[in-house]
Order: sequence, then C-alpha cells, then structure tokens
Amino acid sequence: MGEFWPVFIFLGIFVTLILVGMYNKFIKYRNTIEEQWSGIEVALRRRFNLLPNVVKVVGGYAQHEAGTLSKVTAQRIDDTDKDHRAQEEREISRSLNQIMAVAEAYPELRASENYLNLQDALNQVELEILQARRGYNSAVRKYNTHVQSFPSNIMAKIFDFRNAEYFELELATQREIPALEI
Repeated sequence: MGEFWPVFIFLGIFVTLILVGMYNKFIKYRNTIEEQWSGIEVALRRRFNLLPNVVKVVGGYAQHEAGTLSKVTAQRIDDTDKDHRAQEEREISRSLNQIMAVAEAYPELRASENYLNLQDALNQVELEILQARRGYNSAVRKYNTHVQSFPSNIMAKIFDFRNAEYFELELATQREIPALEI
C-alpha cells in the first residue's frame, strides 16, 4: 500500500487542480458577463440621453401626439435588475417606434436637418446597443454552456452557479415603422 501513496497524492493534486480550474472558469465567465452588461448600460444610457432631443424636435411638429412624447421622456431607468431593465428598455423601444411613426407623418420634419442628424445619431446608438447585446449574449452562452456541461455541471450545482438570462431587446431601428393615419 505504501508504494501507491505517490500515485494517490498525484491523483489528489491533479483532481484538485481540475476543480480549481473549473471554478475559476465560472468566475471568469461571470465577470465577462458583468463586463458585457456594462457595455449595454453605456449604450442604453447614450440612447436615453439622446431621447429628449428627439422628442423635442419631433414634438415641435407633432403637438397633438404629446402623450407618446411625454411618456418617453418620463421613463427613468435606474434599475439594476437586468430582467426589469430589459422590460423598461422594450417599452422605450416601442415608444421610439411610435415617435418615428409620428415623424413619418410630417414631410417637413423628415426633411429637417436637425431631425436627420438626430435620426442618424439614434441609428448609431441602436447599432451600439445591438453590438453590446451580441457580446453580452455570447458571454452568457459560454457561461451557460459551462454550467450545463459535464463535469462542470456538478461544480455548478455545488457552488450554486445558475444559468444566466439572455438580454433580448427589440431595437427601434429593427422594426418597420407603422403607418400612421392623421
């Protein structure tokens, strides 16, 4: 039995290193998800800061659609819960779609340089949100795969690593602008 001690010690060290490696990989993926979420936050904040300018320009032309416009400006986003935040952002995207539909009803607004510049800025921000969301969802996919794969799924259960949720957001520039009858 004494001759097998070096083998048992080697196997114990080997298994310990594998377990430590798996745990560290969970931590790495979880930190990557947080980093990617930060990128989404920055892009969403830029969009939120751009909204008052869009609302002001469109609002000057569309006084009777003030309800939609005031709803967009009244929405505050200070929530840290990702699921709740995603729901709020979906509502903002729907409101932006309504604003763009209102703008389409005013030919002189569509020709306005201010409106065109704001629309370009909004398209750029929406593209940044899309890219940040793709990065985040890619990190979530890697993490979830690690959580669900054998043998790391055993480690995930032991240390309570759970699947992360994907960030789904319908961007205002991804939809067709609905026809508005006036």
